[in-house]
Amino acid sequence: MKAFLILEDGHVFTGTSIGSRKEVISEIVFNTSMTGYLEVLTDPSYAGQAVCMTYPLIGNYGICYEDSESLRPWPDGYIVRELSRTPSNFRSEDTIQNFLKRFDIPGIAGIDTRALTKILREKGTMNGMITTDENFDLETVIPRLKAYTTGKVVEKVTCTEKKVLPGTGKKVALMDFGAKNNIARSLNARGCQVTIYPAATPAEEILKDAPDGIMLSNGPGDPKECTEIIKEIRKLYESDVPIFAICLGHQLMALATGADTHKMKYGHRGGNHPVKDLETGRVYISSQNHGYVVDTDKLDPAVAVPAFVNVNDGTNEGLKYTGKNIFTVQFHPEACPGPQDSGYLFDRFIKMMGGEE
Repeated sequence: MKAFLILEDGHVFTGTSIGSRKEVISEIVFNTSMTGYLEVLTDPSYAGQAVCMTYPLIGNYGICYEDSESLRPWPDGYIVRELSRTPSNFRSEDTIQNFLKRFDIPGIAGIDTRALTKILREKGTMNGMITTDENFDLETVIPRLKAYTTGKVVEKVTCTEKKVLPGTGKKVALMDFGAKNNIARSLNARGCQVTIYPAATPAEEILKDAPDGIMLSNGPGDPKECTEIIKEIRKLYESDVPIFAICLGHQLMALATGADTHKMKYGHRGGNHPVKDLETGRVYISSQNHGYVVDTDKLDPAVAVPAFVNVNDGTNEGLKYTGKNIFTVQFHPEACPGPQDSGYLFDRFIKMMGGEE
């Protein structure tokens, strides 16, 4: 069946329908990863977005549910050049086509994803519609696309109740703003007892449980939408408990301490982004997924200083908080399937809590 991707600037791509046949409007973003499409699909940070994969062949190693980063996929839609319908992998349990249908996610295959990516890079991220309706009216559709916003999506992806992953080491409170599973696994693998809290949990409740450290997770959407969460993070900042934050958590901590954030033209999404540690001068290849960034020109050095920078465009990739046991990064040190270059940051966090590095 034919499918169409309509962008808010009037571009129309024609391809083949994959997954669900329902119509969806979403923010269209692109990811440059060559592997890890299941991890992309199950990353809660993609809630409210439809993802275009720039690698031309997707699905060739099938679906292995053990590799999922959450219990279900989160993107509103999926866009690929070529979909492999006959995966070859001894671990494969399903195909992407069945996976998308099972979770009612519409997609489109067979379009020029390179051309789409160039449009998004030149004009910036924009909204779009995936539809199988051949009789769509562009004049009616475009105002609907321009009116779409992702809204408050953290509430949609966070867990509903507190849960504990047992461990014999340090006690870590993990704030779930849309946390990827590998954050908790990375801490658990280092012996930590990890308690996962819903995003709206008051700071007083977390501090009452006396954690040795607090982890602020990744998540979707505009950080400035999280007004109540930001107020609670400010209380955590003032508590003197060691804190490590990733992605959205990094942005929320910055906002909680007086800094500012803004939306990027098209963001960073992929497994091949170089970041430089400003203390050592060493460059790491990182996994990233974000459309917002902290403004370093509005940063008070008495509060925080830049710790990492993106080598490609000079944007901020991490902060070290002055006089505090707090550091935050924009990229994903828990990257799954990879790269694993910056996994050492979890060891740094363990040391901050008084454990063995």
